[in-house]
Amino acid sequence: MPRKEFVEHSSYTTIELVNRYVYWNIAKDTHYTIVAQPDWIIKLPINKKKDLFNIQLEVGRGLVFPLAILDNPTVIPKEYIIESKEGVFFVVQYMMWKELPYRVKEQLITEYPQQWENWTSRAVPTNIPLHLHKYANTFSSEEGSNCLAATLFAVTGQEWIIYEWLHPQAFMNGLKHAGYSVVKDEPSEDDVIVWQDEDGNIQHASYCVGNNLFFNKNGQMIFNPWKIVHWEEVSEAWKRYSMSIYRRELARKLHRE
Repeated sequence: MPRKEFVEHSSYTTIELVNRYVYWNIAKDTHYTIVAQPDWIIKLPINKKKDLFNIQLEVGRGLVFPLAILDNPTVIPKEYIIESKEGVFFVVQYMMWKELPYRVKEQLITEYPQQWENWTSRAVPTNIPLHLHKYANTFSSEEGSNCLAATLFAVTGQEWIIYEWLHPQAFMNGLKHAGYSVVKDEPSEDDVIVWQDEDGNIQHASYCVGNNLFFNKNGQMIFNPWKIVHWEEVSEAWKRYSMSIYRRELARKLHRE
């Protein structure tokens, strides 16, 4: 089907599918999407199957893994292995996944997420707000919770927010309602840091818990943890964008005093 119809179809744009196939990473000049039953692809001739898998690699479709991620790459059927100038990869497809040994599935589920983000974090400070203790250095059980939701939850303490896929305008409205506005200063406790691209689009946000530590979430995937990170880590990760510091009005008054 045409790409435009695909991305506007509610059945194919659930957060689970968006995250699994990393829709945002798929090349913008891709014009068509194949939607088929799981057994359709295994019935294709091997050369057609290879052509399709190569296209999936080229356009940036998700569930394409480096073969080197596996301790025992021989378990992957040869027709699912593709080579490019970037290396050797394999494509995960439903029927093939069902046949993989449990230990291979376990390794993939453990190793692949850490290609996106390392799972190291700082110890949770004892003096952070109580509502953050429950979530700091943990994983979500649901897809979709993003950095904006994590930050606004830290600001408000309203638990339902942390599980949302929060959009930028709703986030900014929430900051304004909580009494936040831009300051020219260094980050301090209870501040919110917002990173924007050259067009003013928000790319990331994080909440300062004090002592150069932040309550942070780097993406909306289930394996992006809510974690405590140092300022050096979060600022380095998002340094290509312009940064603004937002401070609550009460805190502004205390700083002036």
